[in-house]
Amino acid sequence: MQQYSYRSPKRRRVIAEINVVPYIDVMLVLLIIFMVTAPLVTQGVKVDLPQAAAETLAEDSKPPMIASIDKQGRYYLSVGESIESPIDGQQMTALVRAQLAIDPNAQFVVKGDGDVNYKSVIDLMVLLQSAGVPSIGLMTEPEEE
Repeated sequence: MQQYSYRSPKRRRVIAEINVVPYIDVMLVLLIIFMVTAPLVTQGVKVDLPQAAAETLAEDSKPPMIASIDKQGRYYLSVGESIESPIDGQQMTALVRAQLAIDPNAQFVVKGDGDVNYKSVIDLMVLLQSAGVPSIGLMTEPEEE
């Protein structure tokens, strides 16, 4: 007599791997979105900045060095409330380096006239940075209530 073995039909093995195809599709869509929006970010977008109250310096701290620029683009360097005469970029660099040699932890803030153009303020900040100032703050007027 012949023996027949009854086998169940061939079963598929369960695959325990994650299907990554949907994730690749999502990544490609995100890549396209970033490629389209990246040129917009580098060219700049006009925004209206919110008004906010700025945090004041601590009263017990030393007064900061104030690098100012007026409407005509003239530079001034002062400590606290003392006002000096206008100086040029080379004098500004020399005075800032001398102050940093005396006090390497000196704080510097930029005080720009409201009507001065943005490029002039950036030029002043670059001038201070080239003189060795590690960080620069921006001076603002208190928010009107």
